[in-house]
Amino acid sequence: MEPRDYRVTKIAGEYATLTDINTGDELPIALFLLPDGTDEGSLLHYEALTYELVE
Repeated sequence: MEPRDYRVTKIAGEYATLTDINTGDELPIALFLLPDGTDEGSLLHYEALTYELVE
């Protein structure tokens, strides 16, 4: 899978909704897979099966 950038648009319970910056596609994902400090509005970079907190 190629690198992608996501914005966290919603956090509900143990899940976050990520929105692809380029396509607008939404992706639900478990919070435990995301880096510590992730919150609504955070920008994440996905590459090599890892999410990195950008801002």
